[in-house]
Amino acid sequence: MRAIVAESADQLTWQEVPDISPASGEVLIKVSAAGVNRADVLQAAGNYPPPPGASQIIGLEVSGTIAEVGGGVDQWAVGQQVCSLLAGGGYAEFVAVPAGQVMPIPDGVPLHHAAGLPEVACTVWSNLMMTAHLAAGQLLLIHGGASGIGTHGIQVARALGARVAVTAGPQNKLDLCAELGAEITIGYRDEDFVERVRSEGGADVILDIMGAAYLDRNIDALAADGRLVIIGMQGGVKAELNLGKLLVKRAGVIATALRSRPVSGPGGKSEIVAEVVANVWPMIADGQVRPIIGAEFPIEQARAAHELLVSGEVSGKVVLRVAD
Repeated sequence: MRAIVAESADQLTWQEVPDISPASGEVLIKVSAAGVNRADVLQAAGNYPPPPGASQIIGLEVSGTIAEVGGGVDQWAVGQQVCSLLAGGGYAEFVAVPAGQVMPIPDGVPLHHAAGLPEVACTVWSNLMMTAHLAAGQLLLIHGGASGIGTHGIQVARALGARVAVTAGPQNKLDLCAELGAEITIGYRDEDFVERVRSEGGADVILDIMGAAYLDRNIDALAADGRLVIIGMQGGVKAELNLGKLLVKRAGVIATALRSRPVSGPGGKSEIVAEVVANVWPMIADGQVRPIIGAEFPIEQARAAHELLVSGEVSGKVVLRVAD
């Protein structure tokens, strides 16, 4: 089979690699498309090694058709169209994945576009609902509102009855966030998000991709009993934490990661996937949530896809087309 081999961030080559087969409890997916994530860019640059036992090939989500099922798998069959959350291996013609991380294609979503759903859907649901317990009427602040996670998170939160505030850059991105349901849009380049959010009573939940650079201001923006959930470190990994501010607000700071979670068990990927299918897929089927695909590239142009993602000029997800 063929796959992208990452020699460096600048050298991503579509070439022959050894064929793979599903182990017991796995299915083999013939890949139609792969979603692009910042983790892929980091891994290609040598800064984010895959978890032990995971494929060295980059790629954390795909859509495609089941080509083979391993022993002990009875919930999936050859020929079914699916999408899947991966620990790695997505930039390839075939990928083997635990059966519990496989999902049906949501009603009404084209097969290629479904490749942009698993990572954002599992990230958003596991953090907003399973971790932060966002409730109807609460205010959610999403940093990077026009990103793949942001555009999905806005829609899911609105479907749950929450209010949504976002930070984003250019006006076109703020406009997209508003179109998707964000009622408070904040241009981070020229507006203080803390004051804007505090004027609304503070955020009950903040979903943050910045990390250290926003830590103190995020705590300032929290409402009483608020929860700050950190899922990215684009603004650095170390910052000073004022515990007094947390005590006064009875607030919580939580940092989570999806890729390193176990396949099964409480809080594992299979549990998250099952919750997403049960709760988010119906939102997609009835039109409350839709995948936002900002760009598509042939798999041979993986480097260009990475460069676009890093540039910040794209909204929503970037998808690599592997097969027709």
